[in-house]
Amino acid sequence: MLNTFVVYVENKPGVLTRVASLFRRRAFNIDSLAVGRTERPQVSRITITVDADVDQARRIEANLYKLVEVLLVDNITGEPSIMRDLAMIKVCVTPESRPHVMDLVNVFRGRIVDVAPESLIIEITGGEDKVDGLLEVLRPYGVLEMVRTGIVAMRRGSKAPAALSITPSAEPEPVSSDDSVSHSV
Repeated sequence: MLNTFVVYVENKPGVLTRVASLFRRRAFNIDSLAVGRTERPQVSRITITVDADVDQARRIEANLYKLVEVLLVDNITGEPSIMRDLAMIKVCVTPESRPHVMDLVNVFRGRIVDVAPESLIIEITGGEDKVDGLLEVLRPYGVLEMVRTGIVAMRRGSKAPAALSITPSAEPEPVSSDDSVSHSV
């Protein structure tokens, strides 16, 4: 069963490595991984999907909490939530096939973000099934390249996660002008 974990962590260097290593050490293959900042600069949010049964999912959650930088782990599997994946797909087109490909993109509510004489780059956002569906109908035209962001997920409703009331163990250091381009996690 595919489980979706939302993990709030301190936004510090090395945290993502420690989280991913936990899955590696326990021989779990991460199906999808997406990391980004939250509304609080000192907190990052990791969305991880992994194939695990109920007992394995409980162990994963318990082991994540053993990491010092982990603030909150929320297994939203089976909960009312919104899950999205973003993909960019470069597809080969000819003058004859271009209108057909554009029609397919419109049916899937995608967007064409780049037009070249012999290719189009398509952007699509939605559930994995929607992205997979568009990819499948584009294959006969020749998919040249594709990239996906991985699943991002959020619980439905107005309740904010408890992580918003958690304060990381140490405030981040001020950014100097030399470090203005550095990224954590």
